[in-house]
Amino acid sequence: MFEVRPVGVVESTLQRREDAPKQGDEGAPEAWIAFEPAAAGALDGLRVGDEVLLLTWLDRADRSVLRVHPRGDLSRPLAGVFTTRSADRPNPVGLHQVRILAVDGTRVRVDRLEALHGTPVIDVKPVLGAVEER
Repeated sequence: MFEVRPVGVVESTLQRREDAPKQGDEGAPEAWIAFEPAAAGALDGLRVGDEVLLLTWLDRADRSVLRVHPRGDLSRPLAGVFTTRSADRPNPVGLHQVRILAVDGTRVRVDRLEALHGTPVIDVKPVLGAVEER
């Protein structure tokens, strides 16, 4: 066992799973990430325009699901969740590539986030450029 602690929470207009697009680039709204005050130092260097990978804990997911019809399309054969982006999975870690739109203290506004309001944020990582740019 190991412990994962949230560093923030999503503040979004998306309240229910039925309201959320399957992926961020399919019409997801902008959202705020409200970081815990203890994580303030970790935000140092985040800038408007940065592309980041936001990792979330999909707390409303069904962790018992191992197979799904991809994208909920019953005409498609069942597939193991590790071959899909289904939220329902044994360890429901969400992965979202977003662009930073604003930084206001411990709040960061991002584009195209399909995570629901109240979703715990567990980490943020930069999107890496080419090797020579690192």
